[in-house]
Amino acid sequence: MLQQKPSLLIVEDEEDILALLHFNLIKADYNVTCAACGEEALQILQQQTPDLILLDLMLPGISGLEICERLRDTPETAQLPIIMLTACGEEEDIVRGLELGADDYVTKPFSIKVLLARIVTVLRRNSETDSVQDEKLVRGDLHIHPGRNLVKVAGEAVELTFTEFRVLEALASKPGWVFTRYQIVNTVRGEDYAVTDRAVDVQIAGLRKKLGPCGHYIETVRGVGYRFREDLSS
Repeated sequence: MLQQKPSLLIVEDEEDILALLHFNLIKADYNVTCAACGEEALQILQQQTPDLILLDLMLPGISGLEICERLRDTPETAQLPIIMLTACGEEEDIVRGLELGADDYVTKPFSIKVLLARIVTVLRRNSETDSVQDEKLVRGDLHIHPGRNLVKVAGEAVELTFTEFRVLEALASKPGWVFTRYQIVNTVRGEDYAVTDRAVDVQIAGLRKKLGPCGHYIETVRGVGYRFREDLSS
């Protein structure tokens, strides 16, 4: 049986870049759909769900960040892989996009070879996640359902951002394992990202607050990073 080609949606308002991406991705054996603005992209997504989205952040009308947020807040697209296309110097937007749940980013001007490698990596990682999505993590009063993107504390559902969920899942999957801030970013995103230590600390602080009585499960290892407690009895 022939394997179906992965489908990609490109959302890019610059015609030259859109044409370049379309040509090279078709050449790389992907099924490709294009949108020149956020409104068009959302209309397409109502009709079909691609395997991955290449999403420009600076779009007319609805911004790429808003599209990313909408997709992550919708159960049907909460796990849809997103690679952001950004201009140099947009570090704050990059961090915001990653916090909203984008999987990766590529800065313009970019190498087509690098972009293709990023696409393969994100698609592979998403496939590996799908294969274990039905497994549930139970840590004391904390229940984590990876496939459903659901967390419960003492039976009550807790609303986390996409990134908060990924951080919690990474820590809880290895109780007692000390993660540096770099390792947290690397584990959650799978690449070396330009995200500051402060950004990681903010994610952890928000996560602890939302977990309430289970917030102390995440310990600070001074001078190193964070870990999920092994002994949850105290």
